[in-house]
Amino acid sequence: MNHAAHSGAVCADQVSVRLGHAEILHDLTLALPGGRWSSIVGPNGAGKSTLLKVLAGLLPYSGTVTLLGQPLTRLPGRLRAQQLAWLGQNESAGDDLTVLDVALLGRLPHQAWLAAPGGADHAAVEQALRATQAWDWRDRILGQLSGGERQRVLLARALAVQAQVLLMDEPLANLDPPHQADWLALVRALVRQGRTVVSVLHEISMALQADEMVIMAQGRVTHQGACADAATHRALEAVFEHRVAIHAVRGQWVALPCDANDKHVKGHDS
Repeated sequence: MNHAAHSGAVCADQVSVRLGHAEILHDLTLALPGGRWSSIVGPNGAGKSTLLKVLAGLLPYSGTVTLLGQPLTRLPGRLRAQQLAWLGQNESAGDDLTVLDVALLGRLPHQAWLAAPGGADHAAVEQALRATQAWDWRDRILGQLSGGERQRVLLARALAVQAQVLLMDEPLANLDPPHQADWLALVRALVRQGRTVVSVLHEISMALQADEMVIMAQGRVTHQGACADAATHRALEAVFEHRVAIHAVRGQWVALPCDANDKHVKGHDS
């Protein structure tokens, strides 16, 4: 079920992407609602990361992408960088920079050319580093951090932009369970502030905590709907060939692996 791309914070209308001779996205249309958290899930090779990069303006595409009602291609780069923050996979960020300097990179869209960071920039960066529990290592060199610590610094850089829309590709990579829980709380706080969050996640149970879910397969959207809806659960089970089952556990939806011969009851408390 594709929603027509006529309303939403981030929209794609008849978007296709070719990489080399392969078509990765096929005439894809969707609208992601503002002030909500949408998770994008699907099997490997479904085109999830490609879609996210297109929405961020990082890949060439045919069709139309709009950000906050404006065609992405018509937005000046500086304005787009103020309105949309990006956290990608395996981001390079200058291993010889301090944590503070990396986070300050998120403030570049708000600064005049070659201007030194001002008070507002330092305040935004401190807030972001504290939100990701990275403030205490602000003077450390990025290259000396563990994978999980580095991921938290790159998340802080994205938060420091203070953008209306935040796109994140596999943001939980290298994060241990407590910091995954911190990330979840952070995303919910952003949504309460009216921000729009879109994340590609492999962790299906975490993705089910979102407001909306976009399910993809073979470069197309097969379903879009509320994470709590039974129709979304059925579509999710189907796209993973019924190798997972969605259950209610302690008041939230989780995906549990199931044997091909399992008989499970929808919504059954485990």
